[in-house]
Amino acid sequence: MEKNLLKKIVSNPKNLERILDNLKEGIIAHDLNRQIFYFNKKAEEITKYSRDEVLGKDCHKAFSEPFCGKQCAFCGDTPLLNDKAEYFINIITKTGEKRHVEMSTVMMKGSNGENFGVLATFKDLTELINLKFKAREITGFSNIIGQTSEMLEVFQQIRDVAMYDMPVHIYGTTGTGKELVAHAIHDESPRKGAPFIPINCGALPEGLIESELFGHVKGSFSGAIRDKKGRFELADNGTIFLDEIGELPKPLQVKLLRFLQEGSVEKIGAEKTISIDVRVISATNKDLKKAIKKGKFRDDLYYRINVIPLKLPSLRNRKNDIPLLAKHFLNKTTKKNSRGLLRISGAAMSAMMDYNWPGNVRELENTIQFAIVKCKSDVICLNDLPMELTEHLSPGEKRRHPRKLGADTVRAALVKSGGNKAKAAKILGVGRATLYRFINNYPDAVPHDL
Repeated sequence: MEKNLLKKIVSNPKNLERILDNLKEGIIAHDLNRQIFYFNKKAEEITKYSRDEVLGKDCHKAFSEPFCGKQCAFCGDTPLLNDKAEYFINIITKTGEKRHVEMSTVMMKGSNGENFGVLATFKDLTELINLKFKAREITGFSNIIGQTSEMLEVFQQIRDVAMYDMPVHIYGTTGTGKELVAHAIHDESPRKGAPFIPINCGALPEGLIESELFGHVKGSFSGAIRDKKGRFELADNGTIFLDEIGELPKPLQVKLLRFLQEGSVEKIGAEKTISIDVRVISATNKDLKKAIKKGKFRDDLYYRINVIPLKLPSLRNRKNDIPLLAKHFLNKTTKKNSRGLLRISGAAMSAMMDYNWPGNVRELENTIQFAIVKCKSDVICLNDLPMELTEHLSPGEKRRHPRKLGADTVRAALVKSGGNKAKAAKILGVGRATLYRFINNYPDAVPHDL
């Protein structure tokens, strides 16, 4: 009876269409030539395109660009999709809105097992993510760890700039995570799925830097035994990240400027230029305006790369992220090295919170790795930390960890403040960092209903 009923429902195209139109996910289906033959109501709602606008059209043209961005499996002559793929993408709707979408694609097969098209279902997660940002419920974004207001602002900037194909210049001192942010911009953009090529401009050999960036042709100089693609050509359709761009020699600055103006490069020894579609993200820990005054950096290049400036905070300016980062690095390192479960003592965490971190997040990760190697128990103590974190402490401070707070007093202050930790810290007469450290070590002090 049930099988007959199901067969009756499916055999009627109107019934099947009614079912698909009432799903909460958008559905788009196209044949092997990318011609769209199905587009449900939820897909219309998410993309703002009507069925009449997309049905029968190439899915690369119906939406002005490939719907799946650089992750499209149908950009070449041969489809690259095997059976199923799942990923997150950002799309631009017909009305110009950016939507964050969870995509699942599956190859459709005929009765004889032959491929005849692709079915894609997608769910709009934009509002959920926006709510998490507003409620400050996120602890990281696109592989970057953090939840302080400083980092939430960085995350929002990444989201804002990702969809606009303009040069971004990232400012930040050593170890703040400039490459992670550049990669996040790439991953949040339609270029996700295409190459992300990072280059440290200060680490390339001076005599080979032009060849490394732009390539060469066979016989163009001694040792050029074959044609070579440069990093820009390898990054075609993707993103190139020029770290420490202030170290780029001035002759190369001219060639980079020409690329930013014309979108083409000339290999060493070549007779013609080649066009390359690459987004450029750069970074530095130096003051480029000072370098311009000293004649070491071109001002016209500076204004080309600095279209969208993005500044990263130092770790000492977001110390409330230290417990979160320390736990992340602890779990990451112990898992990688098959080490048993470890925790960080309150005294050790206090020392980390009080330290100035000149090496920023990279130094914190190195500290956790050092402590794991030195620790002989299941608790990382003060004595397990590098000397620079504890050398300012008195012998008495090293032997004990003063606890000015108690679980009951913290709980009462949080209830009184309605869960606002900044207000609770004022009630208790301690700094926010002190209260955050205590809560990190004694999570039971936070009432369950807050």
